[in-house]
Amino acid sequence: MEESVGRCGFISVVGKPNVGKSSIVNRIIGQKVSIVTPKPQTTRYRALGIKTTQSGQIIFVDTPGFHEPKNMLGELILKTSREVLKEGDLVYFVAEPGMPGPDDLSILKLLHREGKTAIAVINKVDTVKKELLLPVIEDYGSRYPFVLIIPVSASTGDGIDELVRKTMEYLPEGPKYYPDDVYTDQAARDMASELIREKLMLYTREEVPHSVAVDVYEWKGSNKGIISIAANIYVEKDSQKGIIIGRNGTMLKKVGTKARREIELLIGEKVFLSIFVKVRKDWRKDLNVLKDLGFSRKAIKW
Repeated sequence: MEESVGRCGFISVVGKPNVGKSSIVNRIIGQKVSIVTPKPQTTRYRALGIKTTQSGQIIFVDTPGFHEPKNMLGELILKTSREVLKEGDLVYFVAEPGMPGPDDLSILKLLHREGKTAIAVINKVDTVKKELLLPVIEDYGSRYPFVLIIPVSASTGDGIDELVRKTMEYLPEGPKYYPDDVYTDQAARDMASELIREKLMLYTREEVPHSVAVDVYEWKGSNKGIISIAANIYVEKDSQKGIIIGRNGTMLKKVGTKARREIELLIGEKVFLSIFVKVRKDWRKDLNVLKDLGFSRKAIKW
């Protein structure tokens, strides 16, 4: 039987795209649990991060940003976010330091519908003057009965320790769910595919980043102590394939080099990474293709 460590529970981290949900979780955990790019809708799956302290254990469930779905992939992503919001012991509603927009208000409606205990986390406070924060805090406080409204900066770390400390007060008492040295439940293979996709999002533009899926289909060791990993990058159009490969293969080489280095840090072993680019027409609209690529498996997993 597991020993009690005080307070333990699940935090559903929700908000519109690009407000810094993943950055907050990564900052709290001290490890990269979710990939982060400046582009909206980077997160596609729920990603679980575990923070163990002397007071207890917090399990963060980072979600894709709430947005209006445009295809079957978008429907699965939205379903993920809604399911995560319902199941948590506590909700982090993450927003930017400005007055709420339509997407923020839509999420607040869902919070009202579910009646969840929630903390409003106002991120990116390092980007505005302090006197501009008070009206934002007052406005959010008038729209939902948040138990706390805490300004933070995932970038600088300001307010993060207070957020963790205060969060513990609202979690149920009980045993820890994971060993102290575990910080995520994600498989290394899934994290590797996400790291490859992160580099693609960072280095490509316009519609290309959101038209990409990555499938790590091979992972095996060798007698030389090198892990051999092979991945397919799927795009929707031939033109996108050309962009990702780049002139004389320069873009693909750049993506592969950057991803390989981070995968090696992740698993603590040398990696030989092979990446191939393939076209699957309109894959984001095809449920069967999404299942083949594992989206239905990864989308909801509590």
